[in-house]
Amino acid sequence: MNSDDLTETCISSETIVEGGMLLVKRDQVLLPSGASSQREYIIHPGAVVIIAMLDNGNLVLERQFRYPLNQVFIELPAGKIDPNEAPLLTGQRELLEETGYSAQEWVYLASQHPCIGYSNEVIHIYLAKNLRLGEHNRDADEALQIFEAGLSDCLAMVQRGEITDGKTIIALFWAEKYLSGQWQPFPSLLSKT
Repeated sequence: MNSDDLTETCISSETIVEGGMLLVKRDQVLLPSGASSQREYIIHPGAVVIIAMLDNGNLVLERQFRYPLNQVFIELPAGKIDPNEAPLLTGQRELLEETGYSAQEWVYLASQHPCIGYSNEVIHIYLAKNLRLGEHNRDADEALQIFEAGLSDCLAMVQRGEITDGKTIIALFWAEKYLSGQWQPFPSLLSKT
Protein backbone atom coordinates (compact mmCIF):
# COMPACT_ATOMS: atom_id res chain seq x y z
CA MET A 1 0.00 0.00 0.00
CA ASN A 2 1.28 3.50 -0.88
CA SER A 3 2.16 5.31 2.37
CA ASP A 4 1.44 8.67 0.69
CA ASP A 5 -2.17 7.70 -0.07
CA LEU A 6 -4.50 8.94 2.70
CA THR A 7 -7.73 8.03 0.91
CA GLU A 8 -10.42 6.09 2.76
CA THR A 9 -12.68 3.92 0.59
CA CYS A 10 -16.35 3.27 1.30
CA ILE A 11 -17.20 -0.42 1.86
CA SER A 12 -20.88 0.08 2.73
CA SER A 13 -23.19 2.99 3.52
CA GLU A 14 -26.46 3.36 5.40
CA THR A 15 -28.76 6.29 6.06
CA ILE A 16 -29.31 6.82 9.79
CA VAL A 17 -31.66 9.83 9.65
CA GLU A 18 -33.25 11.73 6.79
CA GLY A 19 -34.65 15.15 7.69
CA GLY A 20 -36.05 18.04 5.72
CA MET A 21 -32.63 19.51 4.95
CA LEU A 22 -29.99 17.12 6.31
CA LEU A 23 -29.15 13.48 5.78
CA VAL A 24 -27.09 11.56 8.36
CA LYS A 25 -25.05 8.64 7.03
CA ARG A 26 -22.95 5.87 8.58
CA ASP A 27 -20.31 4.31 6.34
CA GLN A 28 -17.94 1.44 6.85
CA VAL A 29 -14.60 2.43 5.29
CA LEU A 30 -11.34 0.82 4.34
CA LEU A 31 -8.42 2.82 5.77
CA PRO A 32 -5.10 3.32 3.95
CA SER A 33 -3.54 0.89 6.44
CA GLY A 34 -5.90 -1.86 5.29
CA ALA A 35 -7.93 -1.81 8.50
CA SER A 36 -11.61 -0.85 8.52
CA SER A 37 -13.45 1.80 10.51
CA GLN A 38 -16.76 3.63 10.72
CA ARG A 39 -17.59 7.22 9.67
CA GLU A 40 -20.77 9.10 10.57
CA TYR A 41 -21.40 12.32 8.72
CA ILE A 42 -24.02 14.78 7.51
CA ILE A 43 -24.88 15.38 3.86
CA HIS A 44 -25.64 19.10 3.46
CA PRO A 45 -26.89 20.86 0.29
CA GLY A 46 -24.30 23.65 0.60
CA ALA A 47 -24.77 27.33 1.31
CA VAL A 48 -23.81 30.85 0.32
CA VAL A 49 -22.75 33.76 2.54
CA ILE A 50 -23.00 37.29 1.17
CA ILE A 51 -20.83 40.27 2.05
CA ALA A 52 -23.37 42.91 1.04
CA MET A 53 -21.63 46.30 0.80
CA LEU A 54 -23.67 49.49 0.78
CA ASP A 55 -22.60 52.60 -1.18
CA ASN A 56 -21.38 54.16 2.09
CA GLY A 57 -19.00 51.21 2.62
CA ASN A 58 -20.99 49.63 5.43
CA LEU A 59 -21.98 45.98 5.38
CA VAL A 60 -25.50 44.60 5.77
CA LEU A 61 -25.76 42.39 8.87
CA GLU A 62 -28.48 40.36 10.53
CA ARG A 63 -29.40 39.46 14.06
CA GLN A 64 -31.03 36.04 14.12
CA PHE A 65 -32.00 33.54 16.82
CA ARG A 66 -30.34 30.17 16.28
CA TYR A 67 -32.27 27.40 17.99
CA PRO A 68 -29.49 24.79 18.50
CA LEU A 69 -27.54 27.28 20.65
CA ASN A 70 -30.60 29.12 22.06
CA GLN A 71 -29.02 32.46 21.27
CA VAL A 72 -29.24 35.48 18.97
CA PHE A 73 -26.24 35.74 16.63
CA ILE A 74 -24.89 38.50 14.40
CA GLU A 75 -24.33 37.16 10.89
CA LEU A 76 -23.91 38.16 7.29
CA PRO A 77 -26.85 37.22 5.06
CA ALA A 78 -26.66 33.57 4.04
CA GLY A 79 -28.73 30.60 3.03
CA LYS A 80 -28.72 27.05 1.78
CA ILE A 81 -28.53 26.10 -1.86
CA ASP A 82 -31.77 24.71 -3.27
CA PRO A 83 -31.66 21.58 -5.47
CA ASN A 84 -30.15 22.29 -8.92
CA GLU A 85 -29.53 25.95 -8.00
CA ALA A 86 -26.22 27.64 -8.84
CA PRO A 87 -24.52 29.26 -5.82
CA LEU A 88 -24.72 32.73 -7.40
CA LEU A 89 -28.50 32.38 -7.79
CA THR A 90 -28.70 31.23 -4.16
CA GLY A 91 -26.83 34.35 -3.05
CA GLN A 92 -29.05 36.64 -5.10
CA ARG A 93 -32.22 34.93 -3.85
CA GLU A 94 -31.17 34.86 -0.20
CA LEU A 95 -29.99 38.48 -0.12
CA LEU A 96 -33.31 39.68 -1.51
CA GLU A 97 -35.45 37.34 0.62
CA GLU A 98 -33.71 38.15 3.90
CA THR A 99 -32.80 41.82 3.53
CA GLY A 100 -34.75 43.28 0.62
CA TYR A 101 -31.50 44.22 -1.14
CA SER A 102 -30.49 43.25 -4.65
CA ALA A 103 -27.01 43.81 -6.04
CA GLN A 104 -25.80 44.75 -9.53
CA GLU A 105 -22.24 43.50 -8.93
CA TRP A 106 -21.29 40.06 -7.59
CA VAL A 107 -17.74 38.85 -6.97
CA TYR A 108 -17.07 35.23 -6.06
CA LEU A 109 -14.27 35.22 -3.49
CA ALA A 110 -13.80 31.68 -2.16
CA SER A 111 -15.38 28.64 -0.61
CA GLN A 112 -15.05 27.19 2.86
CA HIS A 113 -15.71 23.80 4.45
CA PRO A 114 -16.96 24.67 7.96
CA CYS A 115 -17.17 21.21 9.55
CA ILE A 116 -14.89 18.77 7.71
CA GLY A 117 -14.96 16.20 10.49
CA TYR A 118 -18.67 15.47 10.22
CA SER A 119 -20.23 17.15 7.16
CA ASN A 120 -19.68 17.67 3.44
CA GLU A 121 -21.06 21.24 3.62
CA VAL A 122 -19.46 23.83 1.34
CA ILE A 123 -20.15 27.54 1.85
CA HIS A 124 -19.49 29.88 -1.09
CA ILE A 125 -18.47 33.47 -0.27
CA TYR A 126 -19.68 36.34 -2.46
CA LEU A 127 -19.16 40.08 -2.28
CA ALA A 128 -22.26 41.98 -3.45
CA LYS A 129 -22.00 45.68 -4.37
CA ASN A 130 -24.16 48.40 -5.94
CA LEU A 131 -27.09 47.48 -3.73
CA ARG A 132 -30.66 48.60 -4.24
CA LEU A 133 -33.26 48.30 -1.50
CA GLY A 134 -36.61 46.72 -2.23
CA GLU A 135 -38.96 44.53 -0.19
CA HIS A 136 -37.74 41.47 1.66
CA ASN A 137 -39.59 38.19 1.21
CA ARG A 138 -38.67 36.17 4.31
CA ASP A 139 -39.87 32.66 4.95
CA ALA A 140 -42.76 32.44 7.43
CA ASP A 141 -40.47 30.94 10.09
CA GLU A 142 -37.69 33.54 9.61
CA ALA A 143 -37.34 36.45 12.06
CA LEU A 144 -34.41 38.81 11.45
CA GLN A 145 -33.25 42.28 12.43
CA ILE A 146 -31.24 43.98 9.68
CA PHE A 147 -28.60 46.59 10.48
CA GLU A 148 -25.40 47.97 8.98
CA ALA A 149 -21.85 48.42 10.26
CA GLY A 150 -18.47 49.27 8.81
CA LEU A 151 -15.97 46.51 8.12
CA SER A 152 -13.64 47.72 10.88
CA ASP A 153 -16.58 47.71 13.32
CA CYS A 154 -17.44 44.15 12.23
CA LEU A 155 -13.87 43.01 12.81
CA ALA A 156 -13.94 44.69 16.24
CA MET A 157 -17.13 42.72 17.00
CA VAL A 158 -15.25 39.55 16.06
CA GLN A 159 -12.40 40.52 18.37
CA ARG A 160 -14.80 41.24 21.24
CA GLY A 161 -16.64 37.94 20.75
CA GLU A 162 -19.87 39.59 19.59
CA ILE A 163 -19.61 37.86 16.20
CA THR A 164 -18.80 34.18 16.68
CA ASP A 165 -20.46 32.65 13.60
CA GLY A 166 -17.71 30.90 11.64
CA LYS A 167 -18.97 31.62 8.12
CA THR A 168 -19.36 35.31 8.96
CA ILE A 169 -15.87 35.56 10.49
CA ILE A 170 -14.20 33.91 7.50
CA ALA A 171 -16.17 36.04 5.03
CA LEU A 172 -15.25 39.22 6.93
CA PHE A 173 -11.55 38.29 6.83
CA TRP A 174 -11.89 37.62 3.09
CA ALA A 175 -13.58 41.01 2.64
CA GLU A 176 -10.77 42.77 4.51
CA LYS A 177 -8.04 41.12 2.43
CA TYR A 178 -9.86 41.41 -0.91
CA LEU A 179 -10.91 45.05 -0.47
CA SER A 180 -7.37 46.04 0.55
CA GLY A 181 -5.99 44.37 -2.59
CA GLN A 182 -3.98 41.81 -0.63
CA TRP A 183 -5.93 38.74 -1.82
CA GLN A 184 -7.54 37.75 -5.09
CA PRO A 185 -10.48 35.34 -5.45
CA PHE A 186 -9.73 31.63 -5.79
CA PRO A 187 -9.37 31.44 -9.61
CA SER A 188 -9.61 27.63 -9.67
CA LEU A 189 -13.00 27.74 -7.95
CA LEU A 190 -14.63 30.39 -10.13
CA SER A 191 -15.78 27.78 -12.64
CA LYS A 192 -17.55 25.85 -9.85
CA THR A 193 -19.97 28.68 -9.17
